[in-house]
Amino acid sequence: MSPNTPRSSLAPDPATEQNGSDGVTPGGVQSVDRAITVLEVLARTGGSTVTEVAAELGVHKSTASRLLSALELRGLVHHPSDGSRYQLGFGILRLAHAIPGRLSVVAEARDEVRGLARTHSETVNLAVLREGHAVNVDQEMGPSSVATHDWIGSLTPLHATASGKVLLAGLPSDERAQILRTHGLPALTGRTITSRKQLERQLIDVVARGYATVCEEFEIGLNSVAVPVRDHLGTVIASISVSGPAFRFSEETMADLVEDLKEAGLRVSRRMGYAPLDDSE
Repeated sequence: MSPNTPRSSLAPDPATEQNGSDGVTPGGVQSVDRAITVLEVLARTGGSTVTEVAAELGVHKSTASRLLSALELRGLVHHPSDGSRYQLGFGILRLAHAIPGRLSVVAEARDEVRGLARTHSETVNLAVLREGHAVNVDQEMGPSSVATHDWIGSLTPLHATASGKVLLAGLPSDERAQILRTHGLPALTGRTITSRKQLERQLIDVVARGYATVCEEFEIGLNSVAVPVRDHLGTVIASISVSGPAFRFSEETMADLVEDLKEAGLRVSRRMGYAPLDDSE
């Protein structure tokens, strides 16, 4: 066969035309890739319209709509009956539960998360590190919570959230540096820390104090405080945070509940096998 033979004159190989050389339909791979991208978009944004998803994927709205509908049938995407933005569905949690470590920490922290929300009447989140972000894997809203956003599955920046700072502080310095180089320190509000040196000083304080606080760094009007959860090796594997509106959840309020929050974090850590050298911790 001459290398100059026009491709259109070649008879297609039925096997490769249908399935590709590896037996996987090329169009099927593209659909899978797009579906995964849809889930990543919803995780990052917390909720998007069909138009926004289509723009993110660079496809027609009808294509985005079909992808969302297929994911909704599997419970991986949820579309509220009021017609608002598409969000991640609870089917995501079923998949996440297949990850033993994360399932374990969610299960062991559940009562503490629920108890903190009930006692302090604010929103409590359990977060773990994933791909340079803090991802919330459990949430409980207290009686006084005014927030209605479901943060489960949401990716939040490490440098601007209390949970994120706890997770950053628990990393080896080289791993932390790599994450900060990759993701940077974007300003989300006028109070976001965008200086690497200033952030590093804060992280030293987080380690020394055993908790992190954030005042309107991630979102105007939102404050939070977080503590670490450790495993049997003493490694920080998660963080528990309490957050609330700045007008009510002030720095003084956060200081008042820190010890309660630290004790809850330590109880979960002990269940995960952590045994501090100083038993008074």
